[in-house]
Amino acid sequence: MSSVGALGDDERRRLNATFESLCRIPSPTRDERGVADWLTRELGEMGLEVEEDDAGEIVGANAGNLLARTGGGGRSMLLCAHMDTVPLTAAVEPVLVDDGWENANDGILGADNKAAVAALVELARRLTSARGPAPEVGVELLFTVAEETGLHGAKAFDVSRLRSEFGYVFDHASPLGEIVVAAPTHMGIYAEIRGRAAHAGQQPELGVSAIAAAARAVTAMPQGRLDSETTANVGTISGGTASNVVPERCTLAAEVRGIDQERVDAVLTQAIDALQDAVDRSDCDLDLSVSRVFAGYRVRPSELSVAVAERALSSIGYAPRLIVSGVGADANAFRAAGFPCTNLANGTERAHQPDERVSCTALEAGLELAVALLEAASAGPEGIGDDV
Repeated sequence: MSSVGALGDDERRRLNATFESLCRIPSPTRDERGVADWLTRELGEMGLEVEEDDAGEIVGANAGNLLARTGGGGRSMLLCAHMDTVPLTAAVEPVLVDDGWENANDGILGADNKAAVAALVELARRLTSARGPAPEVGVELLFTVAEETGLHGAKAFDVSRLRSEFGYVFDHASPLGEIVVAAPTHMGIYAEIRGRAAHAGQQPELGVSAIAAAARAVTAMPQGRLDSETTANVGTISGGTASNVVPERCTLAAEVRGIDQERVDAVLTQAIDALQDAVDRSDCDLDLSVSRVFAGYRVRPSELSVAVAERALSSIGYAPRLIVSGVGADANAFRAAGFPCTNLANGTERAHQPDERVSCTALEAGLELAVALLEAASAGPEGIGDDV
């Protein structure tokens, strides 16, 4: 087994500088061009060829997914991170506070998922340098677009382009050591309720309030954590034109997530029935659309990618822990397309919140984990690698 070695002080400084640079480049979903250009330039200067696919055209983004390859023999492993963030509510000014990165302004930092992007960039820098022997397993680096709004970039990516036998995404905002072995199916519900407009002060009895019907539906719809593996939520509701008009239209968006498909279907039926009953009682009409945002999965703990991750985490001092997640990641899309991919915790904190944070320890551990995954996958006769 060839070791790629531990992180040096210069490498840690470079990783933190790379992360800071990435955070300063705005990249809300479908506006990832700045980060894509930065990555293409940086990886190109390392001697790597970067391929950009047509996902941008497919999903309405101004950049596509980026794929680069480095090193290795006949075997390779995919490592993936997404370039986009949720919408910005303030400019990103990364600052170090108590040995961790935060945004000095009241808005997200972008550690989701730029902590992972930075780790993969610095992994590539290490692998393309002259430092130490090359690992026995090659690496495919994939940077996706439009993850935050439904894994759209990953869905648009052609997995047949991959040479790897399995892979990882680093996109679970939880303590290092956690390995996601089950992730939910996400069903989206969009409803438009139509009533009848009337003057609210002069002839309210002639109107039928779409908002009142929506309120009845919302109070009857399942919401919150329904069991250990199932959640439901009404996320937005909008309607009406003015306070003196009985609202003719109201829209709402909701979701159901769960690991067990039968349970998801049952909760989805409850939500739809609640909507239909409410509009029927209110003498309104309902236009309803239901979509599968992404499919869930459950992984056998004995699966090779899980075993390699456990070995890698243990080697850098983290106790592996198999978890069931309530959120999706690009791994969902890749597994749905038939490519075995596992989502790993990246140690970031409070994703999507204005107090988002990542400690320097967690940021650096992300690179250490990427290195350790290579070492574990390159294991000799006594290790896991022989089963790849």
